[in-house]
Amino acid sequence: MLKIGLVGLGGIGQVHLSTYQHLEDCEVTAICDPSEAGRERAKAKGIPCYGDLPSLLEARAVDVVDVCVPSFLHRDRVMEALAHGLPVICEKPLALSGAHVREMYALAEKKGLPLFVGHVLQFYPASKALHAMVEDGRFGRALDAVFLRLSACPKWAGGGWLFDKAKSGLLPFDLHIHDLDLIISLFGKPERYEVFSGGREGLGYREQYRFVYQYKDLNVCAEAAWYKAEFPFTAAWRVYFEKAVVIYDGNKLTAYKDEGPPEEFDIEEKFKIPTGINLPPTGVFYEELSFFLDRIRAGDKTLYRRDEIIALIDILENIAQESP
Repeated sequence: MLKIGLVGLGGIGQVHLSTYQHLEDCEVTAICDPSEAGRERAKAKGIPCYGDLPSLLEARAVDVVDVCVPSFLHRDRVMEALAHGLPVICEKPLALSGAHVREMYALAEKKGLPLFVGHVLQFYPASKALHAMVEDGRFGRALDAVFLRLSACPKWAGGGWLFDKAKSGLLPFDLHIHDLDLIISLFGKPERYEVFSGGREGLGYREQYRFVYQYKDLNVCAEAAWYKAEFPFTAAWRVYFEKAVVIYDGNKLTAYKDEGPPEEFDIEEKFKIPTGINLPPTGVFYEELSFFLDRIRAGDKTLYRRDEIIALIDILENIAQESP
């Protein structure tokens, strides 16, 4: 039985807690959250809650630390857990700077500990299907790709930290990070890229971005936005292969080939569990956390996707620095 110390019981922390309650051979035995709301949620679940991570680690013996606090707090919490000799699962982004990411991986390597980052988009059935298409070459080489991730402005964000560049990295780190992580995992680090952004004046951040990532024989475009409009959340992509155009529209995955009828792919999740917040039931967090815990149980000390995540954060840091 793996004992989990959960750091942060906000939105994503509640998703992780709900997911762990459906996983076998693990249990959240302690929570770290200094807020009154966090303490009340922990109390309602009957789980001891501590105001800071050192207090939790001193009082409770846990096997894994799962970090679900706001982005600007990730580095310190991860470093504390690794220094204590514990494997770490951290929500995305691992950090807001490449220097901090390298520091975290260096300590994990020195301690011989695994460090996992919760890029949950990798575990969606459509993402897995796209990986398989690229890897097995059934439709030939990818020639062009477009990724969209569009949303109304996230008014739900508590405490205003999401709109503070130093604390969140703003839209590139909060929203576009999902698609860029998938792009890098599919096609590698881009050779060069261009970024275009816009939005209303006086906000202190850009509301809409277009990204162009260039490879030797492939261009990948992406768009991300926090619209000032009641715009429905949209996450979709299109990849033009030599032998097919493959489209994920957010619900269906279809390959349109030069001959024959379109091919529909089964991307229905095999099971769905409640998230604990205003997010539809899903199985992707179950897939993600069970994958991480299985590797921890197996004693795998490989720094999972380290080079890809370093490349990801380096690019996002550059984009953020060049934006208002």
